[in-house]
Amino acid sequence: MTTTVFSTIILFLAAAAAGPDAGFSAFWNQYINYPAFEVWRFVNLAIFVLVMIYLLKKPLSGTFKAKREEIRSELIKAEEAKKAALAKLTDIEAKLAGADAEINTLNKQAREEIELEKGRLMAQAASEAAKLNSQTAGEIVRVGQVARLELRRFAVEESLRLAEEKLRNDVTPQTDSRLIRSGIKAIGGLN
Repeated sequence: MTTTVFSTIILFLAAAAAGPDAGFSAFWNQYINYPAFEVWRFVNLAIFVLVMIYLLKKPLSGTFKAKREEIRSELIKAEEAKKAALAKLTDIEAKLAGADAEINTLNKQAREEIELEKGRLMAQAASEAAKLNSQTAGEIVRVGQVARLELRRFAVEESLRLAEEKLRNDVTPQTDSRLIRSGIKAIGGLN
């Protein structure tokens, strides 16, 4: 940049030393040096811009480098985050793909457990029914025995009552005294 500025200055000085009718002076006066064009303002602006670039190059370049490094590190972090997210996504997709198979396996196991439990409950119910049947049969036998025993007692009591009633009707006071005397003789008499 600075070589361009110095080359331009040297060119202007060489043209000025050659005289007004020389090649560059003639070009300058004929094409560039119009009263409203004022090339010197553009040259002045260019010199100002070049000086500002030269002066601000070091402080701004450090800032730009720091900003560039910050952006680069953020891009690297974003790339790592993207890779981690893709890894999670593939992991979750794998789990979801395995989830259907796992759900089917769990449903199958649940059905098998239900069938086993159903069979166990049916066997238990049959066992309880058999036990209740045997208890009922035992209770029926016991109740039958008690009823027979009560029926025998009733029959004995009724027989005794009927026999006593018959004896009371059949036994008169004379028969009674005769029975007592024969009983006393049978035991050996009265002392």
